[in-house]
Amino acid sequence: MPDINWTPSLIEERFIEAADVMKRLPDVRVPGYFSTWPTVLREFADLIGQEPSPMRRPRPSAEAISRMDETLAWLRWLKPDEAKLVWMRAMGVRWREICHHFGIARATAHRRWEYALLVIVWRLERRPLPQKWSRQYLRERSRAA
Repeated sequence: MPDINWTPSLIEERFIEAADVMKRLPDVRVPGYFSTWPTVLREFADLIGQEPSPMRRPRPSAEAISRMDETLAWLRWLKPDEAKLVWMRAMGVRWREICHHFGIARATAHRRWEYALLVIVWRLERRPLPQKWSRQYLRERSRAA
């Protein structure tokens, strides 16, 4: 991994990009099933009055998929609830829905999200994360550095 000065905002951007790439991946199809019906050839008269098909965003590049895979691997460093909170936030879920899902206040949800991003930063910088440190101590120590 190149020498990058990791910050929580950079980690957040990577998760948002990973969620976006995940949305743009093609649907998974079961192999082996196909149709023997011929394709329907439509004429111009058949298309009059129909709404245009919705535009789709282009498929993600190979580099974007590789970054998504790398970013998703970071979730294993977190506890399951923390990983779910980070992923829900990356998918654009509103804080209100996150708070309702976990049954916590917004300030608590934000502190847990911030702590999870800091844990990822510490792990990416290959610094040991002592288990005896509290969440608040890690946040204060990261702000001081």
